[in-house]
Amino acid sequence: MGTARPGRGPAVLALVLLLVCAVATGCGGRATTHHKPGTTHEQASGNTGTLLTADDGAGHRLREVPAEGAPEVRLTARPDSEDGWNLQLTVKNFRFTPDSAGGAALPGAGHAHLELDGRKLARLYGPWFHLPAAQVPEGTHTLTVRLYADDHTAWAVSGKPVEGTTPLTAEAAPGRPGGHEHGSTPQEQADRTVTITVRDGKVSPAPARTELKRGERVALRVTSDRVDTLHVHGYDKELALPAGKEATLVLTVDRTGLFEVETHESALVLTQLLVR
Repeated sequence: MGTARPGRGPAVLALVLLLVCAVATGCGGRATTHHKPGTTHEQASGNTGTLLTADDGAGHRLREVPAEGAPEVRLTARPDSEDGWNLQLTVKNFRFTPDSAGGAALPGAGHAHLELDGRKLARLYGPWFHLPAAQVPEGTHTLTVRLYADDHTAWAVSGKPVEGTTPLTAEAAPGRPGGHEHGSTPQEQADRTVTITVRDGKVSPAPARTELKRGERVALRVTSDRVDTLHVHGYDKELALPAGKEATLVLTVDRTGLFEVETHESALVLTQLLVR
């Protein structure tokens, strides 16, 4: 009969647990939307559907699924009594999963992108979104919502992205051509205002920490010399940045921690919100 080797059993068990934790991506850790500057959002992970070489026109590859049981989305826009429009996304065979954004593509799960005339305005993690009038120039436009998996690939059927569209007409407000007036600016409604300029790939003033108290409202005023998208990590708030024009995002910081504010296309850190 063989002689038992002390310690071998616990060592083998520890190795097995280590391998299981590695496969589980962090042994209980949750997915995050944060990514390092310069890296891509698209991970092309998961084995759901077929990953195509074609993309959505913005660099996100299409993930083809059969028409039967595929995600569907319909978009409606209703004027808001105070400002802009309230958008509703009616989905079928799809659920919004903000907690797992950045993870693997799971069937019928993910988020949506909102576009105005082909220009991305925001990433959506639920069926309702308020579109401020200030983000819509005077005239007739087309709003589009497109569904994406958690790995940022676009759900597709027969080689076409799963999306919904609706027309939108914006009229100029009196006294402010091409805009919308409410009696007070977003800056006046905020407790703190941070003004940032992006030019030639450089951020001015240099990125630093903006300290805030929980519950305060901060206005991020950003002027970029190129079309881009501002993203507040942790809050998953986005703002379209037109080239050469100031854009403002007003945010109520209702959770504590350190949150980076950066641009998607140029992958620049603009500031860090330190909420106590």
